[in-house]
Amino acid sequence: MCGNKPSVKADEPDSITPRRTSRSTAETRSSTRSNINIDTSSNASVSSKTSLSSLRNSLPENTHIYDISEIRHATNNFLAKRFSAAPSWRCSLRGKDVVVFQRKFRRPIQESELRDKLSVIYRSHHITIIKLVGASISGDYIYLVYDFVSGGNLSDCLRNKRNPDFTVLSTWMSRMQIATDLASGLDYIHNNAGLKVNLVHKYVKSSSVIVTEPAYFAKICHFGTAELCGETVVEQKVVERVGDDEIVEVEAEAEVKKLTRSGSRTVQFEGVNGYMAPEFRGIVTQNSDVYAFGVVVLELLSGEEPVKYRYDKETGTHVKTLVVETASYAVGGEVSETEGRLRRWVDSRLKDSFPVAVAEKLTRIALDCVEEDPNKRPNMSRVAGKISKLYLDSKKWADTFRVPNDFTSSFAPR
Repeated sequence: MCGNKPSVKADEPDSITPRRTSRSTAETRSSTRSNINIDTSSNASVSSKTSLSSLRNSLPENTHIYDISEIRHATNNFLAKRFSAAPSWRCSLRGKDVVVFQRKFRRPIQESELRDKLSVIYRSHHITIIKLVGASISGDYIYLVYDFVSGGNLSDCLRNKRNPDFTVLSTWMSRMQIATDLASGLDYIHNNAGLKVNLVHKYVKSSSVIVTEPAYFAKICHFGTAELCGETVVEQKVVERVGDDEIVEVEAEAEVKKLTRSGSRTVQFEGVNGYMAPEFRGIVTQNSDVYAFGVVVLELLSGEEPVKYRYDKETGTHVKTLVVETASYAVGGEVSETEGRLRRWVDSRLKDSFPVAVAEKLTRIALDCVEEDPNKRPNMSRVAGKISKLYLDSKKWADTFRVPNDFTSSFAPR
């Protein structure tokens, strides 16, 4: 296995350094080797030239630019067992346990542009985001190296094909923890990671969220992948209608110009397993991320896939069911019936043990995120703040209903 192979010994890689306004490279390296002292006796305030923000921007970054030979050696010339269905390999690279993802450039990118993007992404630090370690380029392909995080993806945690009645996320607090982590991470990506640059994840879905054990924290995968690949297309699930009798699902990668076809056959693009916003026209925005986040939360609450097809024997057609529609029904209609419908909609494997009021609020937040009009969707800062409050409410609920364990009992005769 590639994880057991020795690390490749090579020279230290080039490092990507942010632009400096007043120091030379030599001066910066010299300053980082010595202790950094801020003279508090001077009249300069923290918000002046010696502010922590400007100090951070002056420090060098150590993003690894790997030689392709290192990647080949670590992955046994790409013959090692793949880490997932996509071209990826878990291996040891310079003493670190990492996962290498192979992606194809979607458009030409200048080296300076790639370095700038790689630097911004590498300088992003958040506990819910899997860290980008470095990258390598070979021909039309880029190899992205991420820290390896032990755990399973959210999709597999929610739906076990071998045992549909089992899920490791069997408690309400485990699911609230994941919703809170995911909202916090996306808020960071949208509003803090880019250092005044608007960033988008572009691949928000349950299979891109890693659930760690034993506390079931969530970590977001593939941050920066789309930016570094210069992608203008996305993976689509195509539902091809042949007349009125048949639906064939195929995986494809389609450019925007191929979204429509002439002739008797029509092609309907559902997005990546139902996570793609309805306004998608080849450009993914932060509003698109918000939509996908809302779908993941509804998936987390119900345990169901975003899009399901079932064959109707009476009509001889396939009927599509969207989790967005079932959620809307659960919290819609008469207020007096909302609790009953919600209890039937929420994942039964929670065994009806959850705070109904909190579940309803979380469902409505998710439905706000999947508004058809992108301008009506809330930003992730607002969403993260609301979900954090619901997490605290859930914690109070869990503490109230927790079985006490600080007492002793005796079965001896009295």
